Amino acid sequence: MVKLKKYNQFFKLFVIIITVLTVVSCAKPQYQLTKIEGKRIPITKSVQETPEIDTYINPYRNHINADLSEILAYNPETLDKNNGKWQSPLGNLMADVSLKAGQKVFQLREKKSISICILNSGGIRSILPKGNVSARTAFEIMPFENSLVVIALKGEQIQELVDYFIATKKSHPLAGLTFTIVKDASAKNIRVQGQALDINTIYYVATNDYLANGGDNMNFFKKGIQKYDLDYKLRNILIDYFKEVDTIPVINDIRITEE
Repeated sequence: MVKLKKYNQFFKLFVIIITVLTVVSCAKPQYQLTKIEGKRIPITKSVQETPEIDTYINPYRNHINADLSEILAYNPETLDKNNGKWQSPLGNLMADVSLKAGQKVFQLREKKSISICILNSGGIRSILPKGNVSARTAFEIMPFENSLVVIALKGEQIQELVDYFIATKKSHPLAGLTFTIVKDASAKNIRVQGQALDINTIYYVATNDYLANGGDNMNFFKKGIQKYDLDYKLRNILIDYFKEVDTIPVINDIRITEE
């Protein structure tokens, strides 16, 4: 009888141990990330192509190259964003084309007019070379996926825009706005579409979505009253323009002067 009692106690202890071990083994392990390691693997000529993959993508590659290489217009003179202190023919072209294209969409959708267009010089990534112009040219100039946005700004923000332009000393593409820089680095004769700047007026300003969010420290856009996304990529604007014209003009009109 004593042996049976000891056996029952041993059996109960055995069951408890097995139960505990089962619960522990079934519990999900908790892992914690302590370190991430990686290395750069450069793609060079030493990396062999996979013939099957190359054969598969070749028709798509040929189709894209044919589209990108199609001649759309002719450019009589190389245009460079660096050809000019405050403005350049390439910057003028980019701003004019963007304002005109945006105007069509904005008037159709909102029944309103765009007064100014400002882009950033850094967004232009290549020259517009002399000779035949294709869609590939547009991709080289504007490789980013930026879209055209219209911001409603008060006149005081237009003044801030002018002050920013002078302070950065860069030839940012600009259209619809003219002014004169005086010796103390301030501006006078600020005109929007030929009319004197009115602090109490709301102006509709076209720019890209990066700048509209305060990119390149264009913080005056953050004070905008309303924002309209035209869902029109700047690169596509450029391609559409190339398709419309036969010969690209060289725009040298004076928009910013210095005393």
